[in-house]
Amino acid sequence: MRKMVFAEALLPEGWRRNVRVEIDAEGRIGAVVPDAEPGRLVAIPGLPNLHSHAFQRGMAGLTEHAGDSEDSFWTWRELMYRFLAHLTPEDVEAIAILAYAEMLEAGFTRVGEFHYLHHAPGGAPYADRAEMAVRIAAAAHATGINLTLLPCFYAHGEIGGAPPVAGQRRFLNGLDGFAALVEGSRRAIAGLPGSNLGLAPHSLRAATIAEIGAVATMAQPGEPLHIHAAEQAKEVEASLRILGLPPIAALLEAGLVDARWCLIHATHGTAAELTRVAQAGAVVGLCPVTESNLGDGIFPAVAYRAAGGRFGVGTDSNVLVSAAMELRTLEYSQRLAQRTRNALAPRGGSTARALWQAAVAGGTQALAAGPAGIVPGAHADLVLLDPDHPAFAARDGDRRLDTLLFASREGAIREVWVRGARVVEDGTHSARAAAERRVAATLARILTT
Repeated sequence: MRKMVFAEALLPEGWRRNVRVEIDAEGRIGAVVPDAEPGRLVAIPGLPNLHSHAFQRGMAGLTEHAGDSEDSFWTWRELMYRFLAHLTPEDVEAIAILAYAEMLEAGFTRVGEFHYLHHAPGGAPYADRAEMAVRIAAAAHATGINLTLLPCFYAHGEIGGAPPVAGQRRFLNGLDGFAALVEGSRRAIAGLPGSNLGLAPHSLRAATIAEIGAVATMAQPGEPLHIHAAEQAKEVEASLRILGLPPIAALLEAGLVDARWCLIHATHGTAAELTRVAQAGAVVGLCPVTESNLGDGIFPAVAYRAAGGRFGVGTDSNVLVSAAMELRTLEYSQRLAQRTRNALAPRGGSTARALWQAAVAGGTQALAAGPAGIVPGAHADLVLLDPDHPAFAARDGDRRLDTLLFASREGAIREVWVRGARVVEDGTHSARAAAERRVAATLARILTT
């Protein structure tokens, strides 16, 4: 066993001082001993990022120009289709390395890569059907982030099995093709430390209820299932018109929602639907920065949490990668909707601790990543704060964490460790500079042609 010692550490039961964490040769925590030797830095558990489309990091900032008609998710999607049409496997790997390095610097230690960019620009599979999955795995290896690879099933263009549009052709598979992709994805992550696989029928827009059920049967025991659901009001209206039920209700009535599932966004879920999701033990995957950027709407988090609902957060479009900002935006959205303060905090408790611990627990469940938090058996995935940082002056415990989420600037996260190995030092990932150069060259090629 190796050991690390901390001045303070956030354990499931709360803050403890002078904590020794013992780590085995595989990077898992063997023991956590409070009131042991003193250390200098402060440890909090790394946050799972349960929903990412890594390639979209390359288009961050390129969609903030008003069009000739009213802008929405649907107009943004057309721009996204135009961008991805130019991406090679090498481009996807380069952009993913940058995105994953930024995630680690921001306090995310595992990424759930909801991976739907599978094929060549014309729509034909690569010689290795899982070529793009291989590139995602290579990016995870290059940065050291834990990876939950979520190959995505995408077969249709709209609810009811409508034909896909041209911009979707790189995503498409039938069930047999998807089964082959899944097997290739398993090979892609074989031997990659900290990795696992889940399956992701994209949405009721892209898969029928029958196909979603078929994809679920392909999952091996313990593998998670993810799906976009009720992300857009237009999607809900189409589902009601065509299926007679809104998307979440359709999934519930088909018996598809249980603790294996993560429903991404669920922005327009009804109170009755979300209560049933909570009762089923599923997780809702919230992406507050992207949802705000796209103008999706506000998820009713206060009522969902009151019903016992579990949630995690993701960076989705990666328009701006920040663990603190995802949780801050979630809390601020509730303050605006409820016209109150500390909307998601327990009475008398810290808002930041409530958010961080809930997102660690929900994200860990959604990514089937084992024990959650700084506990024996969990990966030693640790975010280390410097108590001497100016933002933390005269603060400890919850006050320090509140400041991290709501009031800190650059440099508050000093180190990040994944599976007991340091991947961020002095706030910077060693792969960042080279990744920035590669992505700059990629964007220069794409955006000037």
